[in-house]
Amino acid sequence: MTTTTRPRQLKGVIVSTKMSKTVTVQVERFFKHPQYGKYISRNKKYLAHNEVSGLAVGDQVLIQETKPYSRRKTFKVIEKI
Repeated sequence: MTTTTRPRQLKGVIVSTKMSKTVTVQVERFFKHPQYGKYISRNKKYLAHNEVSGLAVGDQVLIQETKPYSRRKTFKVIEKI
């Protein structure tokens, strides 16, 4: 029996559009500290493939995991939120 997994989808904010067909998306996640119970936010930047050139810095987007486009770029922009 084979199981299929759906690709990860993340929401984030565009922080850079300086590369051609590539945007840098910063994703913020909240989690509870295992020992102290305080909620902490952590940020991570992802490179995402972008065919349409209508996005600007500060736009919120939805990105989805895909096959690798390059060494660091494994996400693509799905839609602008």
